[in-house]
Amino acid sequence: MSDPLDLARARVPAASATREVFIQGITLRGRPFRPSDWAERLCGVLAPFRPGGVPAGAAPIGYSPYARPVTIGGVKYVVIDERLREIEPRAWDFVMNFARDNELPVLEACSLPEDPGR
Repeated sequence: MSDPLDLARARVPAASATREVFIQGITLRGRPFRPSDWAERLCGVLAPFRPGGVPAGAAPIGYSPYARPVTIGGVKYVVIDERLREIEPRAWDFVMNFARDNELPVLEACSLPEDPGR
C-alpha cells in the first residue's frame, strides 16, 4: 500500500482549495488494480469533460482538468475534481460506480501545488 505520509502531503484542509477525490489503484483486498494502465484509460474516457466542452467534431487532446492520473508512493491514482459532479453528474456517477464496482478506495483530498524549490 502507499506511504500514508505521501497521501497526507496531498491533503490541504483549506476551504478555498479545490476538493478532489483520489481513486486508489489498490483494491480493498490489497492487490494492485489491473490492467496497469487503468488510470490512463479512465482519464482518457473523461477527456471530453473540460471547461467549455469540446467543439463538435473535435477530438480532445490530453486529459481533462477534472480527471488526471497520478502516482503516489508507487501506487496509481486517478484524481477527480469534484466540479465534475456539477458539470456532468453522469460522468461523476460513472467514475464513482467504477471505483465501487472494482473495490477501489476513494479518498477525499486536494492536491498541493508543485514545490518550485525542487
